Amino acid sequence: MEFFKIRRTIPFMRYALIFNVISLITFIAAVFFLAHRGLNFSIEFTGGTLIEVGYKEPANVDGVRQALDRAGFKSEVQNFGSSREVLIRMHLEKNQSTADLSQKVMGILKAENPTADLRRVEFVGPQVGRELAEYGALALLVTAVGIVLYLWMRFEWRFGLAAIIANLHDVVIILGFFAFFQWEFSLPVLAAVLAVLGYSVNESVVVFDRVRENFRKMRKASTPEVIDSAITGVISRTIITHGCTQLMVTTMLIFGGQALHYFALALTIGILFGIYSSVLVASPLVMWLGAKREQFIKPARKGRRDEHEGAVV
Repeated sequence: MEFFKIRRTIPFMRYALIFNVISLITFIAAVFFLAHRGLNFSIEFTGGTLIEVGYKEPANVDGVRQALDRAGFKSEVQNFGSSREVLIRMHLEKNQSTADLSQKVMGILKAENPTADLRRVEFVGPQVGRELAEYGALALLVTAVGIVLYLWMRFEWRFGLAAIIANLHDVVIILGFFAFFQWEFSLPVLAAVLAVLGYSVNESVVVFDRVRENFRKMRKASTPEVIDSAITGVISRTIITHGCTQLMVTTMLIFGGQALHYFALALTIGILFGIYSSVLVASPLVMWLGAKREQFIKPARKGRRDEHEGAVV
């Protein structure tokens, strides 16, 4: 399915070096902010207090969040189970007990709405947070290794190496944004980062598949010309796929509330850089790693009969 068809091949590889220099600078900046500022981890990773509050009528989540903000409490507020249940996540300050914090929070909420009823209070220790961080890093590592092995078997090792460099480029840049702006890094954001890895490699597979096909068809073309033709040929498909996906993500970003805001934001950054990296990072790397037509065309067997010369097998 295509909205349009570009008749003239766009010379993407002519500007490959320029775009990769820009990518390298962006990547280094992201690494710098990660090392200098670090991520602003949510209480799932750092530990804190969970407070569940019930109301007789549907709760005003934004009102609860604003009331706690006015009191100087940094919190995450979302519906839990039903519209009348609210789950509040809060960091536990030094020399402060969970019971003391919950009493202060309930005092604020009852002043706003007397029907507020404390359902449960739980403490999430930092040990749980460390385990989540370790498992999250392990998930990223396993995903990355799986992507390399898949592309290596389906195409060739150069394609697998190029794709994983491009995909990790996307992941580091997402993390760099969160470090620079000190946006909260939570489990939903980690899920978005893992989703971006899979989503980005899908675009790389589409481009690489067209590159392999063009190597077999365009026998007189150079490697840059083959890659340019492959990218130009999938532009319409890219616009349809990523445009529809981004439409859904934008809906979550605008109407999803605080609970989905950073999840949708991470996906938005990942989708935009995923397109960029598949076209202007992974493809040039394949070219610079020495991809050639001979790697995809099996040589003729010796002794095969030549129909024109009448040779005998």
